Amino acid sequence: QVQLIESGGGLMQAGGSLRLSCVASGRPFNLYAMGWFRQFPGKEREFVGAISRSGLSTTYADSVNGRFTISRDNAKSTVYLQMNSLKPEDTAVYYCAADFLISVLAVVTSMGEFDYWGQGTQVTVSS
Repeated sequence: QVQLIESGGGLMQAGGSLRLSCVASGRPFNLYAMGWFRQFPGKEREFVGAISRSGLSTTYADSVNGRFTISRDNAKSTVYLQMNSLKPEDTAVYYCAADFLISVLAVVTSMGEFDYWGQGTQVTVSS
């Protein structure tokens, strides 16, 4: 089992920045590709971005590309989501997820592929 705990959410004005963290425990962190998703009220969870086991590969949803950056520190078992130039439409609950993967370079973008999920952290962006 892998436990994921997100933190760093909160209230921010439009144009500001936040950094979300997701700390993993239970299994060796470097065995897992990681992803970030978000969920708007009444909507399905949607993909935000993903990072490979090695950290060398990343990919992003078009809506956040150029504003959000994913990174990971395998020594700290932590994945980060740096969110810049925040917009009110970024308001959502943000979740991190882990997928056991053999490849160290592949990224995973499909929600159904992920094995473990955090409890989510609320991000609210005011206009």
